[in-house]
Amino acid sequence: MAYTEILYHEDGPIGTITLNRPHDANMFTPVMCREIRDCIETIRLETRTRVVVITGAGDKFFCIGGRKEGLADTNMYAGMLPTLEMYESIDRLQKPVIASVNGFAVGGGNVLQVVCDLTIAKESAVFRQVGPMMGSFDAGYGTWYLEDLVGKKRAKEIWYRNPRMSAQEALSIGLINKVVPDDKLKEETRKYALEVADRGSFALASIKGAFNARHGGVSGLSRVTHDLLLRTYLHSDEHHELAASFAEKRKPDPEKFGR
Repeated sequence: MAYTEILYHEDGPIGTITLNRPHDANMFTPVMCREIRDCIETIRLETRTRVVVITGAGDKFFCIGGRKEGLADTNMYAGMLPTLEMYESIDRLQKPVIASVNGFAVGGGNVLQVVCDLTIAKESAVFRQVGPMMGSFDAGYGTWYLEDLVGKKRAKEIWYRNPRMSAQEALSIGLINKVVPDDKLKEETRKYALEVADRGSFALASIKGAFNARHGGVSGLSRVTHDLLLRTYLHSDEHHELAASFAEKRKPDPEKFGR
């Protein structure tokens, strides 16, 4: 699939999505959000890729939020950046997603790295949630997921005071996982991703589904019970016995249950 505002590259089991608007600090646009969503949906449907990396083009900006020009003049969803589709696609993906933060992760860019499963950042990266300074907010992924990472009081401070945090400060409060030298980010991200890719894909998908079930409710739980466990059950002795007994109009054999 051809994209205009992102790049996609596969390196063995690693699929890398690059936000490709460096001239505009890799800010989201409606096109970029939908391209990220579509790319992740494509990755979901193939088995080559076992881990996904999201990063920004250039060496200064990961992403600093979104551009709202060109949206419909309405209070309905058509008048908003489709960031939720992008965040939801990351949650739904049965593969770990790693944010490789190559610069400023501000506003929506910080929410994006928060939503990712893991975050590795270069030493000079900067993290900041600036919504209230701009009269905007993210009262969903940007709050609940942030609270999970850093705790309620700290999450409220990040939103109420909008402090600028270095990568080391972000690491110290649990906002990100790892900090590496600037010139080693790409190399260390690849090593980090390959380590994750070596783990069992089914186990990782199950763990991710379990974590997301806490926030996703019925949707999150369905990712485990339907997307992962149902196919396994359909190959079980129990399923075959129940299906056969139903078709043959007889009582099922309980000795085959639970197998």
